[in-house]
Amino acid sequence: MGCSLDVRVENGEVVSVTGNQCARGVIYAKKEVVNPTRILTSVVFVEGGVEEMVSVKTSSDIPKSMLRTCAASLRNLRVPAPVKSGDVIVKNLCGTGADLVATKGVARRED
Repeated sequence: MGCSLDVRVENGEVVSVTGNQCARGVIYAKKEVVNPTRILTSVVFVEGGVEEMVSVKTSSDIPKSMLRTCAASLRNLRVPAPVKSGDVIVKNLCGTGADLVATKGVARRED
């Protein structure tokens, strides 16, 4: 809803959240203050495909503090064509518990 939240923290713990219009606001505020997470979206190179790259994303949120490390681990990654949407490209990306999954398909190039 785009609520403007006020979060009060004492000793590293959320003690109150105000300004929320629904219960989701409280859940979001607590998570964002205590343990922020994000979905990582990126692209990886495809070898022998009709396209050079395939879009990917993590199967679930990963710690925000791990985004750069996980993104850097993809820099030299190459996957062979064909790739199907939903294919797991990397299991347990950087020990986060989230898999890296293709979000579209790339067919094999016919030479």
